[in-house]
Amino acid sequence: MSPQNESKSGPPDLDKVAKEMLHKYKLLSGGKFKAGVAVLILVLLSITAYTSLYTVPSDSVAVVLRLGKFQEVLRPGLHLKVPLGVDRVNIVPTKRQLKQEFGFSTPGATDPDQNINPNNNIRSTRSSISPANDQVAETQMVTGDLNTALVEWVIQYRIADPKNYLFEVRDPAGTLRYVSESVMREVVGDRTVDEVITIGRQEIEVEALSKMQALASQYVMGISIDQVQLKNINPPVPVQASFNEVNQAQQEKEKLINEARREYNRIIPLAEGERDQRIREADGYRLKRINEAEGDALRFNALFAEYQQAPEVTRRRIYLETMQEVMPTIKDKIIIDNEVLGVLPLLNLTPSSIQKIKGQQP
Repeated sequence: MSPQNESKSGPPDLDKVAKEMLHKYKLLSGGKFKAGVAVLILVLLSITAYTSLYTVPSDSVAVVLRLGKFQEVLRPGLHLKVPLGVDRVNIVPTKRQLKQEFGFSTPGATDPDQNINPNNNIRSTRSSISPANDQVAETQMVTGDLNTALVEWVIQYRIADPKNYLFEVRDPAGTLRYVSESVMREVVGDRTVDEVITIGRQEIEVEALSKMQALASQYVMGISIDQVQLKNINPPVPVQASFNEVNQAQQEKEKLINEARREYNRIIPLAEGERDQRIREADGYRLKRINEAEGDALRFNALFAEYQQAPEVTRRRIYLETMQEVMPTIKDKIIIDNEVLGVLPLLNLTPSSIQKIKGQQP
C-alpha cells in the first residue's frame, strides 16, 4: 500500500475537522458567531468583576478568608478579591460602639445581640451553651446580705481584634453576655442590698468593668469593653411597696435635715453678726467711757494744781463757770439778799402761781 493510500485510511485530523465544522457554522449562522462569543465573554467579565469588587465601610474592616483560611485584614475602601468563592470576606464593625442590654429591651434595636429576644435565631444557637434565660431571670440577683434585687444594666463595647473576634470564640457576643451576667452577679453578691440600690452604684460599675475586661482578655475574645452602666435597680415585687415606704421615709428625713440646715444657716450667721455688732458697740462705749474718765481726771488734776497755787481766784472762777452753765437753764430767778428775813413779800402770789405751787407739792 502506498503512503498516500495509507494516509487516507488512517485516523482523521482533529484540527482539520474542527476547522471545517467551525467554517460550516459560520456559513450557517451568517456571521453571528462572533457577536455571541463577545456577549458571552462580556457576561463572564461582568460576573467576575461583580464578584471581585467589594467596598468596606468607613467604620469597619474586612477579614479575608482564602479557601477557608485566614488571609489578611483590609482597611475601609474599595478592594478586589479572587472571585468564584475562592475568597470570602467578613465585614467587622471595629469602630462602631456596640452594646448589650440586660433586663430590658430598647424598641427598634437592629443589633440581634443587643438584648434577649426569644424569636431570634441566634438565641436558639446559644441554647446549647447554657439554658435560655428571659429578661426577668437576668435581673434577679442575691446580694451579700441574702436579699434579692432586680438589677438592670448595659455594657458598651467595641471589636478590638477582628481576627480573634471571628476565630478564637465560637459566639463572642453570646459569650460576652454570659461573662457580663456572671460578673455582675459576683459583684452584686459582695454587697448589701442598700449599697446596690443606693450608694454603691458607681463602685459596682467600676469593679464590674474591670472584671469583665479581664475575662474578655483571658478568653481572647477580641473585645474591648468601654463602659458598664447600671440602670433601674429595684427590690422584688412582693416587697417593693415596703421598700418604697422606706425610701420615702429616708427622703423625708433628708428633706427635714436639709430644711434644718437651711434654717440654721439663715439664723446662726445673723445671730453671730448681731453678737459681733453688740460686742463692737460695747467696746466702743467702754473706750468712750474710759477716755472720758481719763479726760475728766486729767482736767480735775490740772484744776486742782491751779487751785493749790491760787485758791481764792480758782474758787471764784469755778463758781462763775458753774453759774454760767446753770443759770441759762433756769427760767424764773429770784435773787435774795442775805439780810432779808423772809421771801414772802417778794413772791407774786397770783391764783395761777398758787395752783402751780400746790401742784408741785407731793
